Amino acid sequence: MIKNLMTFIILLAAVAQPAVAGKRKGQTDREYWCSLAYKMARPVLEKMADGRLQADMQVEVSPTWDGRDRRVTYMECFGRLMAGIAPWLALPDDGTAEGAGRRQLREWALASYRNAVDPQSPDYLLWRNEGQTLVDAAYVAESFVRAYDALWMPLDSVTKARYIDEFTRLRRVDPPYTNWFLFSSVIESFLAKAGAPFDMFRVNTAIRKTEEWYVGDGWYADGPEFAFDYYSSYVFHPMYLETLRNMIDSKRGSRIDYPKYYDRELRRAQKYAIVLERFISPEGTFPVFGRSVPYRMAAMQPLALLARMERLPRELTPAQVRCALTAVMRRMFDRHENFNEGGYLTIGFCGSQPGIADWYTNNGSLYMASLAFMPLGLPADNAFWSSPAEEWTQKKAWGGEPFPKDHVWKDEIRTKDKY
Repeated sequence: MIKNLMTFIILLAAVAQPAVAGKRKGQTDREYWCSLAYKMARPVLEKMADGRLQADMQVEVSPTWDGRDRRVTYMECFGRLMAGIAPWLALPDDGTAEGAGRRQLREWALASYRNAVDPQSPDYLLWRNEGQTLVDAAYVAESFVRAYDALWMPLDSVTKARYIDEFTRLRRVDPPYTNWFLFSSVIESFLAKAGAPFDMFRVNTAIRKTEEWYVGDGWYADGPEFAFDYYSSYVFHPMYLETLRNMIDSKRGSRIDYPKYYDRELRRAQKYAIVLERFISPEGTFPVFGRSVPYRMAAMQPLALLARMERLPRELTPAQVRCALTAVMRRMFDRHENFNEGGYLTIGFCGSQPGIADWYTNNGSLYMASLAFMPLGLPADNAFWSSPAEEWTQKKAWGGEPFPKDHVWKDEIRTKDKY
């Protein structure tokens, strides 16, 4: 294992070097993704596993920071990172260099999960202060959902009980009338999936409100008023799908027909994925608009999630999605300084650009970027990785090649309360 881990670290070092035009000789897309994901994760998990994250991480906050406790940074960093790389860590061990790196990250992650809820650990997270905790507890819960057998089940009974207690205490937070309803529903539906007591009202209210806020053709409004931003990517599609999936898996019944709601939301997410893929230009860029743009690749989360689920719409092939996302990663990470001297992400979109931060942004927030890495949860021989390279829609369109027309998607599944 040590030899393979050293080989993986050598591959990682290649990502840290200044990029040259085009793909490095002999490097596959998967190798590039793995080395970049490892580079992002290692400083966080290696330190937190040893109880040193809060002592060592260089914290950066927005120039317009609202004054909340800066310790929210560590929970944001850990929860968001784990939500993105959890599917990758769920793959079984193997004898490859990638497998050695993945196994090391998993071992660090499991130790970090224990420290996160141990009041005696220097890296016990800020569970009981600040309303922001609700948000990032949801990403922790989401990481357990995305790698239930690999990351939740191996935890000892004391650690599991501590998570259930911390998740339950978050009912103290009254979420604003926005996407925050889904943070509550992800946590409560995870508790249901795990067989713990949960709040059905928080789950079903989030579902009903999300339905009210759907505006059509794959887009959600963030509350009663529509805002043109990427919150359909950051929160709505992934957390709505996973709330419904958790309730189906829990076998807990209610007035809501969870399977029908899930099937309808899946179709909406597929339409939205088509939009996201069409946002990616021939050069590997996508439009920058709205708030929270320092989340970088998180704008592509639904596309990555559906690829990992192997539920991409028929209009998109796995290879074209892989190639499009790889082009964006290379454009964003190869030529710009996105990491500080300690190896942590810096505030910015493509490099260090602190002026684009929102009042709630810190550099722990930025680990939402890991959410684009979910297809790493597919094995290397899956079609997503093994299929020959294909051009994506905008590359075909601007290259004068045939490409599919886009069209409106309307809801075809009707639901009503079961009783």
